[in-house]
Amino acid sequence: MAVEVIMPQMGESIFEGTITKWLKKPGDAIERDEPLFEISTDKVDAEIPSPAAGVLKEIRVEEGKTVPIQTVVALIEAPGAQSGAAKPAATRPSETAGRPAAPVKAQTPSSQPSPRPEQRPAPVPPPSPALEGPAPEAAVPEEADEETVTSDGKRIRSSPLVRRLARENRIDLGTIRGTGAGGRISKKDVLAAISGAADRPVVPPHPQPAAPSGAPVAEAASAHAALESALPRERIYFGRYEVQPMSVMRQRIAEHMVLSKRVSPHVYSIDEADMTRIAHVREAARAEFEQKHQMKLTFMPFFVRACVDALRDFPTVNASVEGTNVVLHGEINIGIAVALDWGLIVPVLKNAEEKNFLGLQRGINDLAERARAKKLKPEDVQESTFSITNPGTFGGLMGLPIINQPNVAILGIGAIQKRPVIIDDAIAIRSMVYLTLSYDHRVVDGATAHQFMRRVKERLETWTEDVL
Repeated sequence: MAVEVIMPQMGESIFEGTITKWLKKPGDAIERDEPLFEISTDKVDAEIPSPAAGVLKEIRVEEGKTVPIQTVVALIEAPGAQSGAAKPAATRPSETAGRPAAPVKAQTPSSQPSPRPEQRPAPVPPPSPALEGPAPEAAVPEEADEETVTSDGKRIRSSPLVRRLARENRIDLGTIRGTGAGGRISKKDVLAAISGAADRPVVPPHPQPAAPSGAPVAEAASAHAALESALPRERIYFGRYEVQPMSVMRQRIAEHMVLSKRVSPHVYSIDEADMTRIAHVREAARAEFEQKHQMKLTFMPFFVRACVDALRDFPTVNASVEGTNVVLHGEINIGIAVALDWGLIVPVLKNAEEKNFLGLQRGINDLAERARAKKLKPEDVQESTFSITNPGTFGGLMGLPIINQPNVAILGIGAIQKRPVIIDDAIAIRSMVYLTLSYDHRVVDGATAHQFMRRVKERLETWTEDVL
C-alpha cells in the first residue's frame, strides 16, 4: 500500500509551505517518525517526520517548490500495511513531542485518486530582463488565502497568486475593493485594476516622497521590490559575480525589515549600563546553577528581567499600533532573536512577567534549542509585545536594530566589555555594556524612551534577585 505524504498545515493562518530539503532519496528505507523533509513557512521552519515505515517510493514536489497545504508531496511504500488510512505520526505524542506530524492519505492500487488541480502548475512568466531576482514562487491556487493588515487597520484577504500579480504590476492591494466572499480580492479584481492603470498617464520614475503614516502596509511591503526592479541591470551585474536566490526565510526577513522601516519612524536611545555586579553574581552562581538545573546560566535572563520591570512602568513601550489606535498589551511577551546558520528567527517567551529567574532561563534555553533544531511551532513565534536582540554575542559593541512588527520597540544588547570608568573621581575597571532602544516615534516619545532605558539600567546595576 502506498501512503501519501501531505504538506501539513503549520498553523491556522498558514496555507502553503516550501520544501527546503529532502532528507531521504527515492528508494531509501525510512522509519515511522524519522525526519523525512524540511519545510519553510511564513512563521517557522520545521522538520516533518515520516507518517509510516517503509521505502520512499516517489518525491512529487522538488526542493524549493511552494505548494498549498494538503498537497501530496511524496509516496511511501509500506509493505505489509493494512488497507485503509494510516494513522498520522502525531497519534504517538510521546515519540514526536514538539514535532509536527505529516498528514497522510492511504492510496490502494485499486483506488482512483481524485484530480488535484494544484499539481498542474500554472505557466510561469519569463524573468524580467531588468533584474534577475530570487527564484520565482511556485504557482498556487487562489484558494490559498492569507490575511494582511494595512497601517490604517484595514484587513485584506488575498491569495499568493493575487499578491504576486499585484506586486509585479505595482498595484497596491489596499486600493482595490474585493468582490469575492467576505471582501476577498480575486485575480479578476487585480486584472481590472491593472487595466484601469493602463488607461492612466504613465508617470516617470522620479523619487517619491516618503509615505504618510497612514499609508497601507501592502504598499510598504511591495516598495522594496519595485525599487530594486527599477535599477538598471548594469548597476547590479558587472565584473565577476554569482547569483544566489534568496531562501524563503531570507525573503520573509527582507520583506519584514523593509515593511518595518516604512511603517515605523525609527528613533534610537543609547545608554550604557554597569554589569559588574551581575557579572559577579553570575560567576559565583554559575557552577551550582548548572549542576542543579542542568543548563547554562547566561546573561539573557538578567536583561529580560530588567526589561519586564521597565515595561510594567512604561506600558506604551509594550504596545502595538492598529490604524489610529494604540493597543496596550496586558501580557509581556518577549521576542528573543536567535541567529541561525540559515537566517534569523524571533521565538517568543510568553508571559515573562509571571516567571521567576529560573523560569526565564529555562524558557530562553528551550526556545533557542528548538529554533536551532527546527522544532518551533507557529505559536512560538507569534504574539510578541517587545523584542530583544543581542549582537554582543558576536562581538558587536552596539547596533541599531529594526523594530520587530507589530512591536513598537526593540532592545539591542552590545558586548559586555571591561573598560575604565570614572567613579567618584577615581578610575575603576568595570564590566560595561551599551544598550540601544529602537522605538516607534508614532507611539513612544523621546522622554518615555530615555526613562525606560534609565529604568532598565537601574535594574541591572542594582541587581538583588537570587538566581538559584
